[in-house]
Amino acid sequence: MDNDVPTRLLELLAGGADSDELARVTVEEPSAAAAFKAALRISATLRGHRRRETELAALFDTAGDLARLRDPGEVLQSIVHRARRLLGVDLSYLTLTDAAAGVTRMQIADGSVSKLFPQVRMKLGVGIGGLVAQTARPYTTPDYRSDKHFLHSEPVDDAVRDEGLTALLAVPLTVGETVTGVLYAADRTPREFTPDEIALLSSLADHAAIALDNARLLAELSTHSQTMERAEEAHDRLMDLVLRGENTSAVAAAVADVLHGGIGVYTNDGGQLAHAGLPTAPPDPQAVTASHNSGRATVTSGGWVCAVQAGPELLGSIVLRTDTSLSAADRRLFERAAVVTALLQMLRRSAAKAEDEVRGELLTDLLTAPERNPSALIERGHRLGVDLTARHAVFIVHAGEVSRRRLAAAAAPFAALSGIHAEQVVLLASTDTPGALAARIASALGSHAGLPITVAAGGPASGPPDLAAAYHEATRCLRALLRLGREGTGASMAELGFIGLVLADHADHTGFIHETLGPIFDYDRNRGTELVRTLKAYFASGCSIPRTKDTIHVHANTVGQRLDRIGKLLGPDWQAPDRKLEIQLALRLHELHTPEHHHATPTT
Repeated sequence: MDNDVPTRLLELLAGGADSDELARVTVEEPSAAAAFKAALRISATLRGHRRRETELAALFDTAGDLARLRDPGEVLQSIVHRARRLLGVDLSYLTLTDAAAGVTRMQIADGSVSKLFPQVRMKLGVGIGGLVAQTARPYTTPDYRSDKHFLHSEPVDDAVRDEGLTALLAVPLTVGETVTGVLYAADRTPREFTPDEIALLSSLADHAAIALDNARLLAELSTHSQTMERAEEAHDRLMDLVLRGENTSAVAAAVADVLHGGIGVYTNDGGQLAHAGLPTAPPDPQAVTASHNSGRATVTSGGWVCAVQAGPELLGSIVLRTDTSLSAADRRLFERAAVVTALLQMLRRSAAKAEDEVRGELLTDLLTAPERNPSALIERGHRLGVDLTARHAVFIVHAGEVSRRRLAAAAAPFAALSGIHAEQVVLLASTDTPGALAARIASALGSHAGLPITVAAGGPASGPPDLAAAYHEATRCLRALLRLGREGTGASMAELGFIGLVLADHADHTGFIHETLGPIFDYDRNRGTELVRTLKAYFASGCSIPRTKDTIHVHANTVGQRLDRIGKLLGPDWQAPDRKLEIQLALRLHELHTPEHHHATPTT
């Protein structure tokens, strides 16, 4: 095979070449063809990673932009422009539903060149937009004019034909169970929209529906008196909380301050997530169900309750405790607080999921292919706030009947980088004492989960190749812990004694000798005694005092006294089988390290 072919392929990949550019490389030998196929797979993987990163950044930008806009027209323009850019389509547009009239009307388009298209108006159930508005489900077609799965309308078909559209994707904008509009992405050539693209446009539509509803509410409130101005100020406070990335506790505090009552935010099972103001109690499940079904706040004996929901999904509830009646504006504010709470929870969920995926991909690439492109791994780490050139220990968290995702979430506070790799939770943490940190993680997670959690450590190390080696060391450490029956503990190779010495990649012989025999080395050095020599002779004689005295030419009582002193220095269990093996191994290593000075203390 021409040795230049792989090099040229790698250079093209490094330059961001697409499949067409890669295909221009002449590959005649079978091995060269294999390299070309591998290059195509790598190119597809890189494109996928770049696309996901771009989509994540765009969704965050979208949420921020939509939350800042107050004018409904600006909101609509931002929605369609962002949709067109994210999906790379020729045209994006949005229609709003008029339930009373039974129609959905064109509101705004980005990329339109037709005079007829902006005038589109569809009855519910007619056309793709009417079908999506009626069913509240996405719909996509690669060829609009030949698609017979929906009712066609001549005026709509004329507008589509005048615009030159072929492929369409439409997703609903929903608030609660109500479809408020439809968001579209369209191309003038045939195109199959992928599930990822459908999910992306749906995510944008979910954010857009909430933001559009907020903008509508703000526009309505601006026409009222001082009460309305107070509601606008409160709404601004809530939006400011969203923009600052605050949590539900901040929302509860803001609403309790405005409504002069107590606010509690609860999970579906009645667990309290946040509280401010007067004490509150978990709501009656029937009241939450009623609010969920109606999409409005429900009055209770002690105040109000409103379901916190994202579309049909019930996320929890928000409770208001008050002794006074609510005005219409205050009730809408309370309901808006539930919407903002849902928005925060969904944003955090989406951000956490996306970040977990990106971090998990980095961790997998780091541990499986560290030599492939170390500089790229380091750069990806920097984008996630992790310096892979700094010293980190690698930890493997092992448990039995525990969800790996839940375990990874619980372990994340201990780590600079965490994820799931090879069905195990893996962490990178900055520490020079990995054994101690492993023990602390095992104890904390075990208490949290209520069952034994075993944590094995490797390293510390720096740089992708060495971090991958530290992971393999942690794997061996985990196997040793489990085979030794030490479930529920945490350790590194250093804490495993001679077993760790045997299994470790870079065994610290001097450290092991000092840790095992240090007290008797110090005793001999300070008092001029021969405890080390006596101990060697004792083991060499099969632990026989008579044979030991003959070997070192002292009285048996002297041997006994020296052995008593050794027991006091090393501990009463020094002759237990495991300890005895460690001591003999340390003596042998000491002898090998200092063959000409068997009595000397090894240097550090």
